[in-house]
Amino acid sequence: MEQTLTIVVKLEVEPEQATQLEETAQTFADACSWINENINHRLTNRNSIQAVCYNDVKEKFGLKANHIVRACARVASNRKTAKHKGRKVKGFQPTSFDCDGRTFSFREKDWTISVSTLGKRLRLPLRASNYHKGKLTGRKPTSAQICKHKDGQWYCHIQVTIDYAEPQKTDKVIGVDFGRREIARTSTNQGWDGKEVQQKRDKFSRVRSSLQKKARKGTRSSRRRCREVLKRLSGREKRYQKWVNHNISKAIIKGAKETNSAVAIEDLTGIRERTNEKPRNKTERRRSNSWAFYQLRTFLEYKGIKEGVKVIAIPPAYTSQTCHCCNHIGLRTNKSFKCSNSDCRWEGDADDNASEMIAKWGRSIVMRPGGSEILSCRISRATESPIHIA
Repeated sequence: MEQTLTIVVKLEVEPEQATQLEETAQTFADACSWINENINHRLTNRNSIQAVCYNDVKEKFGLKANHIVRACARVASNRKTAKHKGRKVKGFQPTSFDCDGRTFSFREKDWTISVSTLGKRLRLPLRASNYHKGKLTGRKPTSAQICKHKDGQWYCHIQVTIDYAEPQKTDKVIGVDFGRREIARTSTNQGWDGKEVQQKRDKFSRVRSSLQKKARKGTRSSRRRCREVLKRLSGREKRYQKWVNHNISKAIIKGAKETNSAVAIEDLTGIRERTNEKPRNKTERRRSNSWAFYQLRTFLEYKGIKEGVKVIAIPPAYTSQTCHCCNHIGLRTNKSFKCSNSDCRWEGDADDNASEMIAKWGRSIVMRPGGSEILSCRISRATESPIHIA
C-alpha cells in the first residue's frame, strides 16, 4: 500500500533568490486566477482545462511549460474541493507554486534542491534536521511545493511516496467514539478527557481577546507590544491541539497493532456545518468550530497504513443512540444511556455504548470484500423494530 507524506523543510534563501521566488509565486497565482476566471467553471479535469488555455497562459504570463501544467492542476483541484463544499473558487494567493519532476529535483549528497523559476534555475540548500534526513535518505521525490509561510520564510513541501505492506485481515475491531467532552473513547476502555483541551482553548481565546482590545487602544508602544505578543502566540493553540491528536492516534494504533485489530471510527464529514445551523451562543459556537476531529482521523489513517492497521470509517447516524447489546434505539442523556427494549434494559456510559456500537458495526464489514466502501445505506429511525447488523 502506497502512502504519500509531505516533508516540510526550511530553505536557506539569499535576498536575490527570494525575489525570484516571489516573482514566480506571484505569476503562478495570477495564472491560476486568470484560468479560474476565464475558463468554463464546470471544467474540473486538469487535462480538459489545460487543453483549452495552455497556449493563452504561456503567451500571457511567460511561465515554464510544466508550471502551466501545475497551475491547471491546482485550479482543477480547488474547483473539485469547492464543488464538494457547495462553494466557488474565489482566487489564489501569491504564496506558493507547485513543481514536478522537471521543475524540481532533490540532491542528497549536499542536501539541496533545484527549482525552476521565471528566470534561472535556483540551487537552494535545505535546513534539514535528523527527522528530514531520515525520511529523505535514499529517495528521489519528483514533486514539491515551494511556499512562503506566515513567518516570511521560504519552505519546501516535498512529497515522498512510501510503500507499506497491506494490513492483515482480522475479525477484531476497536471502536472509537469522538466527542467534545471526551475527545476519544475506545471499546477497549481507553479514554482521553477533553476538559483540559477546552480549558486551554478558552484561555487562548481570553488572552487573544484581551491583547486585541489593547492593540486597538492604549499608547503607541503598548499597541506595538501587543501586536508582537499576538504574533508570538499565533499558532500555539493549533500546535497544542496537533500534539494532543498525535498522542491519541499513536496510542490507539499501538493498541490495535498489539491486539491485531482494525480500528472503526465515525465519518464526521460536514459536522461543523450541521452544528452551526443550531442556535448557540458565541462561546459554544467557538468551541464547536475549534474541533479537530478530521485532523485526528487523518492521523489515525496515516499511522494505520504505516503500522499495517486497517482504519474503517462508518456513518455516525444513531451510533450513540443504539444499544450495542440488542440494537434497539434507546435514550441518551448527556453521559448516560438507557436501552428502551424491555428485554434488554442495558444502562451505562453513553460513550462506552457508542464505542461498542461502532466496533460492532466495524466487525460486520471488516471481513467483507470492499470494506467500508460497501456501507452506503443509511439507518432510518425506528423505535419499534431493531436494527439488524450481520
